[in-house]
Amino acid sequence: MVDAATKKTLAAIPLLKTKAGPRDKEEWPCRLKEEVTSLIKYIQNNKEADNDWLRIQSNKEGTRWFGKCWYMQDYKKYEFELEFDIPVTYPSTAPEIAIPELDGKTAKMYRGGKICLTDHFKPLWSRNAPKFGVAHALALGVSL
Repeated sequence: MVDAATKKTLAAIPLLKTKAGPRDKEEWPCRLKEEVTSLIKYIQNNKEADNDWLRIQSNKEGTRWFGKCWYMQDYKKYEFELEFDIPVTYPSTAPEIAIPELDGKTAKMYRGGKICLTDHFKPLWSRNAPKFGVAHALALGVSL
């Protein structure tokens, strides 16, 4: 269900080892470090492939993520706000990524600009939890 280019991108993102969510006060900081390391590698890979499209950061607790993503077409840059919260059942449950500015503009969006990830993404996430993290979610759900 995932094309060859996406498989290659996912293979280059480090897998995570710690199975912890925001409610796990002892293990969550370790998981958060793995998330950041994985994100840094994903963004570096994108830059090396001349596919830089994302800036992202989180709140201090690592439970709310926000940033910007963009797309270039015909020498125009289209830039959008990106946001999501880490679910309390994370990493078993994937985050619901939203691009609020695109709310109602495409069939692949739910209310509030949440990206439709049900058909292909959720089964893949379920098979790979807890090894997948934020970088994997972005690569599968938003990658432009």
